[in-house]
Amino acid sequence: MVSVNSRIGKKKKVSKKLKISWRKHVNINDVEEFLEDKRFEERLGPSLSTISDDKLFKVDIVPSTELLSAKERQKLKANKPLKCFSALQPHTQVPDPIAKRNRVRTKEERKNQLVKLKEIHNRENGIIKRKYIEANANRQLNENRKNMNQPKRGDFSFDLWEDDCKQFAIEKDEWARTDTKKHNLRGVGIPVKKRIASISEKKSPLPAIESPHPGMSYNPSLKDHQNLLQIVAEKELEWIKTDNHLTRCTKGMFSKVSSDKKDKDWIIEMSEGLPSTAGTNVSENEASDDEYTTVNPPVENKKKSLKQKRNQKEQKQLEKQRRALKLEKKKITDIHRLKAISEELLKIENKQKLLREKRKKKEELKKKETKILGPVKYEDPDLEFHMAKEISGNLRNLKTQGNLLIDRFKSLQKRNVLAPSKKHLPKKAKVKKFTKPGHKDEDWKNTVAGSFK
Repeated sequence: MVSVNSRIGKKKKVSKKLKISWRKHVNINDVEEFLEDKRFEERLGPSLSTISDDKLFKVDIVPSTELLSAKERQKLKANKPLKCFSALQPHTQVPDPIAKRNRVRTKEERKNQLVKLKEIHNRENGIIKRKYIEANANRQLNENRKNMNQPKRGDFSFDLWEDDCKQFAIEKDEWARTDTKKHNLRGVGIPVKKRIASISEKKSPLPAIESPHPGMSYNPSLKDHQNLLQIVAEKELEWIKTDNHLTRCTKGMFSKVSSDKKDKDWIIEMSEGLPSTAGTNVSENEASDDEYTTVNPPVENKKKSLKQKRNQKEQKQLEKQRRALKLEKKKITDIHRLKAISEELLKIENKQKLLREKRKKKEELKKKETKILGPVKYEDPDLEFHMAKEISGNLRNLKTQGNLLIDRFKSLQKRNVLAPSKKHLPKKAKVKKFTKPGHKDEDWKNTVAGSFK
């Protein structure tokens, strides 16, 4: 017989091959406690009993009165690491477990020592590569060009708008075109910037903030409020009218039919054109489909005689003479009706003038309309209104209507600054769920049951 104490004291042999079994059967509480203490010390520092007095207190003997100049401060800043690399630095005082990490050496570090010594020796003797000389020359040229274009700070001895301040002769030339000037200045190296005309142009003549309807006030007059309600009611009636029209053209056109009647109608429709059960008696006198019969008699090609042709020619000449005489008579009569003709011309001119004015007004109205900037058409927002019961005499008790952000957004769309768009609701992603091999119910039961065996 084995005692109970010996059974409890005996170590259980378990497999620690996989991570799941390792985490399950290994006790790491002491490691976690140690790491937690370390983190606590990093946040608040070690306990005061362990720190010496020299580290806790400092005796100032010499006052720090040294003031650094601006250049010295810049040098100190330059030696410090950049702030953008702070994310790459470790935020804890725990040392890196990997002492030696792989790092890509710089170009200078990869150079051979003999090559470095040779370069230093050549530089001391005045032997410099051509690319370094050209780079220094280009750098100096760029600095001179910057200084040439920009005046010194505090120098107001010249007028910016005078022609004397222009350095090149092409800039002072009055006969040269702007394109020629730009072309020449680009060759010299002066950048000529051109502002795009569309930036300064207004997208729409409409004001940024439109004045609201007077009926929207918190204390409107009766006439203004009734006018606003009438506009809203008319708009609502239009919507109802369109809705009724759609129902009339779609649902209203068809009547409801029972299933029996539907089946009968279908049988009649499908049996259309088929021979009936009674049969049809075709009369013997009726003509067959193969025979061809005509209603009109056949046409004969009868040619005209010489006399008929001569008469036709004479008639054409007489008709021509008659038209010429009629035209001459009209010219004579038009001389006597000059006054009437001038009145007709005036009427035509007045009509054209009215049409021009109408066209001009239409163009001006079209400018105020919103342009088609995308597939979605712009729709005016609904008017904000209060009923007579909701109106209060002060702003404190007034119920808010609408949203300021939506109003500004719609205003930008109306003024062709933004393209009209629809509200897109986010679709829920279809997440595929599955259970891990070690997290199934059967596996859990087996592992738990196995531990108590």
